[in-house]
Amino acid sequence: MSDEKKPVDDTVQSPTEAAATSPPDGVGVEQLKAMISALQSDLDKRIDDLAGKQDQYLRAVAETENVRRRLEREKEDTAKYAIAKFAKDILSVGDNFQRAIAAVPMDAVESDPALKALLDGVVLAERDYKSALERHGVRVIDPVGQPFNPHHHQAVMEQEDTGVPAGTVLQVYQVGYLLDDRCLRPAMVVVSRGGPKAGKPGDAPQEAPQDKPQSDA
Repeated sequence: MSDEKKPVDDTVQSPTEAAATSPPDGVGVEQLKAMISALQSDLDKRIDDLAGKQDQYLRAVAETENVRRRLEREKEDTAKYAIAKFAKDILSVGDNFQRAIAAVPMDAVESDPALKALLDGVVLAERDYKSALERHGVRVIDPVGQPFNPHHHQAVMEQEDTGVPAGTVLQVYQVGYLLDDRCLRPAMVVVSRGGPKAGKPGDAPQEAPQDKPQSDA
């Protein structure tokens, strides 16, 4: 008998490895591929569904945050402008103060101490009235000499004046009022025309051109 050992065949699988790599009994290779493909398709579908639900969740969170911010902004505006209606109702009181002061002739005040005392009382009352409005955010619009602002002013007429830029407020017939940044009542004004074109706010003033020194020939 020969003592030579036969080479070991490395390709021979153990029973455990063969069971792990071989399809189950009664299942062909093609059937196994079909099962794997079906499982992969189901997994891809579930991943897509999960991505869609995550997108819906993020959109819902963003929409909720927008609603919260909008409600907070509306709440702030309500608190800020709560007195708007009341303020509009009492603006005529200030108009009456101004009419009363303007109706008193200055020469009559100087010759009548009682009239002067009465006028001083009306002026003091008007000052207190304006102070009370300012404490609640209501400010007077008295824009004489300022550029016309269609958001805060109402032009009742135009007047020729070449000495000021066109669109300058020359006279105020009736003062206006602002509540913080909201216009309660526009000021009724007279606006200039015929003058130079007014520059835009923030434009730097243009310097007059200077003669350049001539170089020696």
